[in-house]
Formats: sequence, C-alpha cells, structure tokens
Amino acid sequence: MTIQFTALPTEDVRALQRGGPDAYGQTPERKISDGDGMPCRHCLRNIAAGDVYLILAYRPFPNPQPYAETGPIFLHAQECERAAGAGLPPEILDSPDYIVRGYGSDDRIVYGSGGVIPTQAIAARAETLFEREDIAYVHVRSARNNCYQCRIERA
Repeated sequence: MTIQFTALPTEDVRALQRGGPDAYGQTPERKISDGDGMPCRHCLRNIAAGDVYLILAYRPFPNPQPYAETGPIFLHAQECERAAGAGLPPEILDSPDYIVRGYGSDDRIVYGSGGVIPTQAIAARAETLFEREDIAYVHVRSARNNCYQCRIERA
C-alpha cells in the first residue's frame, strides 16, 4: 500500500488568505515570521524569516462534532502552491516526534490508533494503521501542542 501526505485544500486556504473567517468566525491574524517554527499547512514548507503569515483557528473536519478538534495553524499570507500529495513526510515535519492518530469514515477518533511516533517512523505507522478497515485517514499532530500538521491518506 502507498500513502500520501495531504495539505489543506487550496479553496479553503485562498478564502483565509483573502481575509475570510477562521473556524471561530475571526479574521486571521497577520504576523511576520522570524523563521522559527512557522509551518504552512498548505505548501507544507516552513515560512521564511521576514515573510508575512496568518495565525488562525482551523478545524480539519467537515462538520462540528465532539471529536472535531479545532486549533491554531499557520499559513503563508501570500498565495503559495499546494504541496503535491507525496509518500514522504513533508519539510514541516522537522520535530523529533509527532502524534499520529487514525480516524474513521465518520470523522471520529479510532481509539487505540494514536501514539507519539518518531518522525522517521510516521510513514510506516500510517501504513500499519491503513491495514485496518476502520481507519479512513490519519492525522499528524504536534506531540508538544497537539496542533494539526497534515493528513495522511491512502494513495
């Protein structure tokens, strides 16, 4: 089986870059990057020092429900190219480890699927999770702050 690391949909990102409301109905905040730890969830690259970026609340689920976590993310303020779905972890995954957790087709956490996984083992962990029929997709989240990083899907 092959997997792909998936960025946020371009249509969602463009609306936010144009000042559309975030998951809490707020206008995204604009800041200037110092180049340290500002991962764009659309191009899946780090935001360079001096570039303007957005901070906003994002809910990577189609509908509100008890398992639909909402949290802070960063995006380039200027339009950037969406990362192509690739089988290798993207540039933004540069911490030593991440939470990797499976979700069902109902967009709810599949209990027993989550764990803190070393970065170099994320792809293998996702492959193992996708052997289960009850796993529809996987989230990669910060192990320190639980921030959404990207989604992994079956290719």
